[in-house]
Amino acid sequence: MEWIQLDTAAQIDTIKQQEGYSLIFKHSTRCSISMMAKRRFELDWEGLPADMPLYFLDLIKHRDLSNKIAEDFQVHHESPQLLLIKDGECVLDQSHGAISVDEAVSVVG
Repeated sequence: MEWIQLDTAAQIDTIKQQEGYSLIFKHSTRCSISMMAKRRFELDWEGLPADMPLYFLDLIKHRDLSNKIAEDFQVHHESPQLLLIKDGECVLDQSHGAISVDEAVSVVG
């Protein structure tokens, strides 16, 4: 699996219009907790559907996009944060130590 770098507002608009599931991982490159959550997520992500787009947002470079995500998907900004999007709606919002591939897989079914 590979990350898709999320670096434009147009990508967020596309995610909102996509059918099926997408995942957004918001990461602070300056935070050790965020680094641990990302590493743990990547160790387990093989359990996710292979065709699910996995978007990676660098919060340090793109705080404006993080704000747009919070507004568009009606979630509180956190870092690190995992959002599972289905048909344009956020169906799972996890942060910090609660970030879990297993829980995302259980939602996807």
